[in-house]
Amino acid sequence: MNPEALKHWRKAERERLIAARLALTQAQLESARGKIDRHIERAFPGLARAAIALCWPIKNEYDARHIAHSLRERGARTALPVVVAPRQPLVFREWHPGITLAKGVMDIPYPVDSEEITPDAVLLPMNGWDAQGFRLGYGGGFFDRTLASLAKKPVTIGVTYELARMDTIHPQPWDIPLDYVVTERGVYRRDPEGLAFLGAPEPAGPGSLASPVCYADEDYFRGKS
Repeated sequence: MNPEALKHWRKAERERLIAARLALTQAQLESARGKIDRHIERAFPGLARAAIALCWPIKNEYDARHIAHSLRERGARTALPVVVAPRQPLVFREWHPGITLAKGVMDIPYPVDSEEITPDAVLLPMNGWDAQGFRLGYGGGFFDRTLASLAKKPVTIGVTYELARMDTIHPQPWDIPLDYVVTERGVYRRDPEGLAFLGAPEPAGPGSLASPVCYADEDYFRGKS
């Protein structure tokens, strides 16, 4: 597929997938969010002591603000991305309720003057995702550009719904695959041959400190490079 054809194809696919997401009812969204929250908390206990970047939800995206609140209560720091200039990497500024926000690109809120932090992990919404772990975003390339620019690459956890799954996004050299994908179904990990479905993590048993299905603990997030 030539570059111009790919651009038009991705635009059409993006519009199709966003329309499908916007058709979800509030009850469906809340049900999916609750499942995704539980999968993340059980599978990635290390997030409770990490610096985590998330995105303000738009257009019925998964709303990570709920799990961010839970993780902050256990010691995590949370941040939102900030667009500083067109075609430049994003920066991440600390965010929690009480920090001043302004409206930016696509009217998405961002922190105005809080501390800039380097995230250990990113909860990254997706319009679409494919079997190799590549993400279809909004076409600006901000996150791929940002991840490529960081000296220490954070753990990337794509968060979305099963309805957003695609056969392929026809990845290009600049597209960076995710480390994990979490949907209402469960957790996927990127292996050399593509995404592997790990299942829906079970709650911790009596006397356990973490889920028996622990995919990434605190040391993993701190040590990722």
